[in-house]
Amino acid sequence: MKPRMPNSTLWLLLLALVLPILAACGGPAGSTATGTGAPSAATAAAPAAATEAPAGTIAASTAAPAATMAGATEAAGVATSGAATTAETAPSGATEAAGAATSGAATATSSATEAAGAATVAPAAAGGGTKGGTLKILFWQAPTILNPHQNQGTKDSEAGGPMMEPLGRWDQNGKPVPYLAQEIPTAENGGVAKDFKSITWKLKKGVKWSDGSPFTADDVVFTWQYCADKAAACATSTNFEPIQKVEAVDPNTIKITWKEPNPNPYIAFMGYSGEILQKKQFSACMGAKAAQCPANNSPIGTGPYKLKEFKPGDVVTYEKNENYRDAAKEAFDTVEIKGGGDAVSAARAVCQTGEADYAWNLQIEKAVADEIFKGGKCDPIVAGSTGIERIVINFANPDPALGDKRSEPDQPHPFLTDLKVRQALSMAIDRKTMAEQIYGIGGKATCNALTQPTELNSPNTKCPFDLEGAKKLLDDDGWKVGADGTTREKNSKKLVISYSTTINSLRQKEQALVKANWSKLGVQVQLKAIDSGVFFDTDKTNPDTFGHFFTDVQMYTNSNDSPDPTSYFDGFTCAQVASKANGWQLSNNGRYCNKDYDAIVKQMHSETDSAKRKQLFIQANDKLVNDVAVIPLIDRATPEGKSKDLQGPTGTTFDLNLWNIADWHK
Repeated sequence: MKPRMPNSTLWLLLLALVLPILAACGGPAGSTATGTGAPSAATAAAPAAATEAPAGTIAASTAAPAATMAGATEAAGVATSGAATTAETAPSGATEAAGAATSGAATATSSATEAAGAATVAPAAAGGGTKGGTLKILFWQAPTILNPHQNQGTKDSEAGGPMMEPLGRWDQNGKPVPYLAQEIPTAENGGVAKDFKSITWKLKKGVKWSDGSPFTADDVVFTWQYCADKAAACATSTNFEPIQKVEAVDPNTIKITWKEPNPNPYIAFMGYSGEILQKKQFSACMGAKAAQCPANNSPIGTGPYKLKEFKPGDVVTYEKNENYRDAAKEAFDTVEIKGGGDAVSAARAVCQTGEADYAWNLQIEKAVADEIFKGGKCDPIVAGSTGIERIVINFANPDPALGDKRSEPDQPHPFLTDLKVRQALSMAIDRKTMAEQIYGIGGKATCNALTQPTELNSPNTKCPFDLEGAKKLLDDDGWKVGADGTTREKNSKKLVISYSTTINSLRQKEQALVKANWSKLGVQVQLKAIDSGVFFDTDKTNPDTFGHFFTDVQMYTNSNDSPDPTSYFDGFTCAQVASKANGWQLSNNGRYCNKDYDAIVKQMHSETDSAKRKQLFIQANDKLVNDVAVIPLIDRATPEGKSKDLQGPTGTTFDLNLWNIADWHK
């Protein structure tokens, strides 16, 4: 948590440390500084028709870095889809803070022991400060769905946070703290079985849903049944896959039995991927009915606030939950999450005009951030890494001519299934320039798909920028420059790549830099930028979502949601391949499928020796990197911003930014 600055000298010091981080995250395409700071409302309008060829050029930002980036930006044509809003990540990243918890069950147990018995980690006394009024939160990337098990974007997970709760959460230090549970189960308190085959959770007594009905063990059992049904295509399914059964021992006790000894006992029902659904509300929405269930946009929860009104793509309004178990903590009469606008206008609304209390994900370039923050009217909140910015390779063929078979896993990509091509593409990316000129100290160049905790940051991978070496790889593999004198081809196949990401000046500069070097390699690159609200949507009819992945490569940030990265690595297995059959909901949208990789991940689920688990995590990372299943680029961080009088926000690495909203007050 970032405390108030006691004097202007310390505030200036903080700015000196934080502003480069803010600068690293980029602002909206073509944005300009304005005096109002009020974000515009987003709409749920369908995006423009997707194209495989660029339809225009996004101008370089006035804060564009020096010659290298300027030239690259000038060369880039970018097709845009949807409104000109900026981009965010798929769910949250890992940090060094929780490193100890990844060394296996023994370490996780000791961490949990320290946290056991504490309901939350509150930065201020419950009920302190001013009561009433509206807490105004700006999410310039507007929420579109509120069911935590059917969404795919951070914005939607956050929007469920004031209402929905898991058994436990991860605090700002990466430690588990109980929410709907009385305590965190451990080996010491008897909750985690010594043979690692089961875990028993004691639930808090007297907890009610916001409709007044009792919360019981049956709701927890139901949530597992809901996501265990493959037809439901839960976005959180990897967290429930290791479970053999969940039993209600009594109304306030559940027992989870694993399919095999499980050294990661907190894989299920912890954090934002483990929030509990009310059985009464969702029992008619099982299986294939899950995706279209009306309750997805009006869930009943046990949290401090309940839903008042939801306008998808615009605004969510909450009011006090009169049945909340700790009413003294409910500091605000209403809470509003407003979508739309961009990161710059959101920052101005909090830090200059005072029109809002909290702004999420401030991806702002340095020149703009300097001007916004110089007045010192707000506090930045900087947690750990938000994850790895990466390029995902599509192992399936996205050719529109395939119709319903487009990007289906049984349609291999015509040239990205060639390892030498993927290796050349990775080798021809200048990560160092990308980190230094676009991200600054807020982003480090990386070769790894997982960097946090630091003990799991593999020392084995290398990713030098070697354009000549990349050319030789393609030459030796038979890819020669064709008759046009620029584009390589082989067996009548041309290296023409469609490259999509979200609309954000930072990401457009990344695209431009990559395109400039891939073009020198003999690869023709067609850039495409998509509104982030569309890109991270779950709309099964929209071809521009990252789940559909109807381009050759796509770029965004993602990482694991737990100090133990088992579920994160599960997301690259054959069982998690996204397809039309599962509504493009599953996490492996690159359609990478490798039996050797799957064998490594399978062993993670049963290995209890902490040293061996560490090696398995590193081995899985190395397999992904060496197979070029993804191309890691930047280990990045993104700050939030809060008004000076708002107390409570802390940020967190593995959970929601709103994880402790019950403790927020003025």
